Amino acid sequence: MKCVESLGKREFTLDEVYAFERHLGELYPGNQNVRPKIRQQLQYLRNRGFLDFVSRGSYRLRS
Repeated sequence: MKCVESLGKREFTLDEVYAFERHLGELYPGNQNVRPKIRQQLQYLRNRGFLDFVSRGSYRLRS
C-alpha cells in the first residue's frame, strides 16, 4: 500500500506499481517472485476494499 500511496494519485496502472519491483526485491531478497506478489497484494487490497479494479491493469484508490 505504501508504494501505491507514494504514486500520489488516485488512479494508477499495474505498470506504475511494477516500477517498484527493484525496490521491493531489495527489501525482500528472499522473494524471487516479486511481480506475482505485487499482483497478489493488489488483489488483497481490492478484496479488503482499499482499491477498485477499473480495467485490465488499471486500479483506483477508494476514498
